[in-house]
Amino acid sequence: MPLFIDKLAVSSPDFNNLGRIPEEFSADGGNKTPVVEFTGAPEGTVELALIVNDPDAPLAQGFTHWVVYGIAPDAQTLDLEAEGVRVAPNGAGVASYFGPQPPAGHGEHHYYFFVYALGTKVEGEPTREEFLTRYADDIIEQARYVGLFSR
Repeated sequence: MPLFIDKLAVSSPDFNNLGRIPEEFSADGGNKTPVVEFTGAPEGTVELALIVNDPDAPLAQGFTHWVVYGIAPDAQTLDLEAEGVRVAPNGAGVASYFGPQPPAGHGEHHYYFFVYALGTKVEGEPTREEFLTRYADDIIEQARYVGLFSR
């Protein structure tokens, strides 16, 4: 029996937790997709989901920058070309990554990279809000990693 239990985690080698997201990953700086890494999916995980949300955006639900479903439970790095991986609509209604783009002078925004370990497969490509409503009871564990950005 192990002395510790793996804990679900999400991270990126492109920026530190609570560190500034480099300009190249912003919407105005190239919109490059950051590398996202996973560890510690708990037993019973059927798939992982990734949602990137900016709660500081001046909208009621913040702004959703990225929604990805169908990530294998043993995935160590997000591979958008892997079988079953699907990108759902972001806050702009487009199925892609949308880098940070806070209003100028709006201060520091927090970009939450949430990973969800799910006990069931996600059907289709629900929006962030639809996913949280429909699959809340299927979340086994969740973790987050936060990047900062301002203009």
